[in-house]
Amino acid sequence: MFNLGWPEVAIVLLIAVVIFGPKKLPELGGSFGKTLKGFKEGMTTKDDDKTEDL
Repeated sequence: MFNLGWPEVAIVLLIAVVIFGPKKLPELGGSFGKTLKGFKEGMTTKDDDKTEDL
C-alpha cells in the first residue's frame, strides 16, 4: 500500500517513541485499533443495510 520497507517502519516507530514516549504508545495503539475496528464494523453494517433495503 505505502511501499514501506523495514528500515522505514523502524524509523517511524523510533520517531513515535521519541514524540509520545514508551508508556503512551500502547494506549495509542489500542485506541487506533478500536478506531479501525469501529470503521470496519461501520462499513459492513452500512453494506448490510443497503442489501436489506432492496
